[in-house]
Amino acid sequence: MPAADASAPIRPFTVNIPQEEIAGLRRRIATTRWPDRETVNDRSQGIQLANLQEIVRYWGTGYDWRKAEVKLNALPQFMTEIDGLDIHFIHVRSKHANALPLIMTHGWPGSVFELLNTVGPLTNPTAHGGSPEDAFDLVLPSMPGYGFSGKPTGTGWNPDRIARAWAELMERLGYTYYVAQGGDWGAPISSAMARYAPRGLLGIHINLPATIPPEIAAVLASGGLAPAGLSEKERAAFNSLDTFYNKYRAYAAMMGSRPQTIGYPLTDSPAGLAAWMYDYNNGEPERLLSKDEMLDDVTLYWLTNSATTSARLYWETMGQSVVLAAAQRTSEISLPVAITVFPEEVYRAPETWARRAYRNLIYFNEVDKGGHFAAWEEPEIFSAELRAAFRPLRPSH
Repeated sequence: MPAADASAPIRPFTVNIPQEEIAGLRRRIATTRWPDRETVNDRSQGIQLANLQEIVRYWGTGYDWRKAEVKLNALPQFMTEIDGLDIHFIHVRSKHANALPLIMTHGWPGSVFELLNTVGPLTNPTAHGGSPEDAFDLVLPSMPGYGFSGKPTGTGWNPDRIARAWAELMERLGYTYYVAQGGDWGAPISSAMARYAPRGLLGIHINLPATIPPEIAAVLASGGLAPAGLSEKERAAFNSLDTFYNKYRAYAAMMGSRPQTIGYPLTDSPAGLAAWMYDYNNGEPERLLSKDEMLDDVTLYWLTNSATTSARLYWETMGQSVVLAAAQRTSEISLPVAITVFPEEVYRAPETWARRAYRNLIYFNEVDKGGHFAAWEEPEIFSAELRAAFRPLRPSH
């Protein structure tokens, strides 16, 4: 990593991982100690041994981190200190006049890598089926404890604090107005920004909205049956959430209660880290992303030693589920909110719940492809959704 002028408010940044760190990763991969094979013929016990072995063997022999560095270094990257912590961010200005500034936040087990495929469509829409009036300036920060951003040494870095840091970042970059977007952790961070409405924020778009009503949340927490009177879409959402809570969210319970404990094996074992991240949302990374795409992300976590520091965000917010309307205090948001529902997400938010949760919902759309990592998996659809969602908020309107 480069030496930089620490006194400068915003310092250029370039990724350059020492070769010995990459060699060390490969040595650890080569000496992986594997468990016995699962005792079922599906992934109901987790990521299957043969599948993970194939991924990890490729990681240790065929995967090339330097290509990932090229992707990152092809974009303008910077560091700036906010609230005592270095924040890494990518900042791409559009060539089109009057581009709308947009800050987008990644999630877990993601990183800025999950947003890179949208840089072209969002900053240069004329090359991707859009018009010059659809252009965005992009700001893509790495959350505290993630990637190349600094690692908090104390408590308190929750979505509200990150939201205030992002508002400071946009002000520091000279933007007098802007919009915000997020999925996964980016959704509560963007929602927190909308809640306290910093100067210049025009509205937000989220793709993992907090729409679950309190009475539905209570039934899910108790393990009860779906309430009577739900619509077809509401019942489907309830069933998806019930499955997720009962089968697929052990990672969140562990990181939310014992991030330090789970951090030891994730920090010591590349295969363990890969399995932990690949298992998200019933194996969505394995199902919907290429090996190289996801390994860029897993390798970033490994090389920055951020498995534990990223997990602490769950500890900071234990009991504040990102999909519960009450936990995310959606009733306090008065700024415009836009929502896109992707079919492979943890749950498909019903429009009826969304309108209850967000009083100023200006855009709601369900698309037919994409999942939790929507920007990564379907960048053209994702970018088209942002163009449509934010069009009414552009100052020219």
